Amino acid sequence: MKLAQFIFLLGIACSSLASAQIFDVPYKDEAPTRTLLIPIQNAKAVVLLFPGGGGMLRLQDNGSTGNFHTFVRSKNLWAQYGIDAVLVDTPYDLGNGRANSRSLRDHQQRMLNVVRYYRDKLNLPVWIFGHSMGTVSVTEFVNGGKDQEKLIAGVIVAGTYRSASIDSDVTIPALAIHHVDDGCSGTPFSTSESIIKNRPNQSTAQFVSIEGGISEGDACGSKAYHGFNEKEPELVKAAAQFILKN
Repeated sequence: MKLAQFIFLLGIACSSLASAQIFDVPYKDEAPTRTLLIPIQNAKAVVLLFPGGGGMLRLQDNGSTGNFHTFVRSKNLWAQYGIDAVLVDTPYDLGNGRANSRSLRDHQQRMLNVVRYYRDKLNLPVWIFGHSMGTVSVTEFVNGGKDQEKLIAGVIVAGTYRSASIDSDVTIPALAIHHVDDGCSGTPFSTSESIIKNRPNQSTAQFVSIEGGISEGDACGSKAYHGFNEKEPELVKAAAQFILKN
């Protein structure tokens, strides 16, 4: 990367960090769903980011987190494409490896509240993006009926969990991204491929494979190929380009 490009992107990142804001989305009489908005001036869309694992980022009042998930590491990269990014936390552990917890009514209602909140707040097309176990969250959401489907502009999955699927009557744009060397047993390459292959003919769908980067630690961790370690710019670019085209 040229020095001028680096300085430009650094400036975007710093300005985004300065303006990032915590918003707690109310949920009944229970703990709210905490979110972190990283806005950009004159944004064209907003992407809601649902991390995998147990889903807990434990976002602090100042926006910081000790979680090094893929979405956390790349949260400032969306600004260069004119897209607002939102990290979506959860007040309780969704259970790493327990997909059914992400289909429960409580979790899905929280997602619906967050989608409505940012749709009303920003008046922008809303995209939902799930990684790993987060792909179960977003696919269950779009499978929840036409009233929910019409609230969002499209859905993106990456490192798709084996039980995730999208119903054949869902027609919104869908993108699937997977690392060719993803070694996590719960997220086979074929699952992301199947998501796109099974899209109806009238819908817009794309599959993107990513190579390279480095892999450290647990094969299902965010610092492995599964987490697109050191390939975050390519991951965000693929997703952002799809969003802006659709």
